[in-house]
Amino acid sequence: MAGLSIWHVLIFAVVVILLFGTSKLKNLGKDVGGAVKDFKKSIKDDEAPTAAINEPHTVEHQNKMTDVNSSVKH
Repeated sequence: MAGLSIWHVLIFAVVVILLFGTSKLKNLGKDVGGAVKDFKKSIKDDEAPTAAINEPHTVEHQNKMTDVNSSVKH
């Protein structure tokens, strides 16, 4: 039988708790949760600038950019 029963999972959990202790497992959970939260935040931050890049530019937009660039050079 290749499947795991509930008893296998419980024995494994008890062994892991005995080896590492509850405080280390709690800290590990906090670290993993923080990493996932930071990853999601970075993905959300990366998506915002790409939306502005993909917007079509109009002639008025290009004229504004030319006016801004020419005023900066002076």
